[in-house]
Amino acid sequence: MAHAPLRLPVAILGGTFDPVHFGHLRTALEVKQELGIQQVRLLPCAIPPHRGIPSASPGQRLEMLRLAIADESALSIDERELQRPGPSYMVDTLQSLRQELGETPLCLIMGADAFVGLNQWYHWQEIPELAHIVVVHRPGWQLEQIEQEAMCGMVQQRLVREPAALAASSAGKILFHPVTPLAISATAIRETIRAGKSAAYLLPQAVWHYIRQQQLYR
Repeated sequence: MAHAPLRLPVAILGGTFDPVHFGHLRTALEVKQELGIQQVRLLPCAIPPHRGIPSASPGQRLEMLRLAIADESALSIDERELQRPGPSYMVDTLQSLRQELGETPLCLIMGADAFVGLNQWYHWQEIPELAHIVVVHRPGWQLEQIEQEAMCGMVQQRLVREPAALAASSAGKILFHPVTPLAISATAIRETIRAGKSAAYLLPQAVWHYIRQQQLYR
C-alpha cells in the first residue's frame, strides 16, 4: 500500500557564507519556489571540516546573512552549527534536524561539485538515510559527469525525477535540479575586496555596506 504524502519538505543550504552572495541566495530561492519546499534554511558553518577557517567571524557571517534576507520571507537562518562546538559535520546537523522535525521530509541542497566529493565527508553513508539530497547544477550539466562508481551506484538506487517524490518520504531520495547559473564565488569576492576593488552587485547592497563598515577581507 502506498504511503500518503507527508508534509512539504524543509530544505537546508549550508556553507561558510564568507560572505553570502547572490549565488547562494538565488539558488535557495529557486529551490523554494520550484520544488514545493515549505522553507529553506541557510545554515552557516562554524568550523568547516574540509577547508580553512573563514575570514569573517561567526558573528559577522551571521549578521551578513541576516542583512541579506531581511526582506525575503521565503528564507530563514538556522544557527545550530554556530552554537555547536567542534567541526561542523553535516551528519551531526542532519541528526539534530531529524530529531526536531520527526518524519517531515528534509532536503540537503548541494552543488554538483560538492556532491561528487560527498564520499569524502564524515560518515557520508548516513546522510541519505537522514535527508533527501537535492543536487543543484547549471543547465546542461549531465548526470554522467559523476564518474566515481560508488557514487553512481548510490545515485541509481535513489534517483527521482519529480519533485513530488521528495514529499512522499522523509529521506533517501536524490533529485538533480538545474538552477540559474551565477558565476559568483565568495573566494573571488574576497580577492576583489583585498585588491581594493568594489564588490557591488555581487551581493546584497546591505551586505556590501556591512563589509565596508567592518573593514572585512582587506
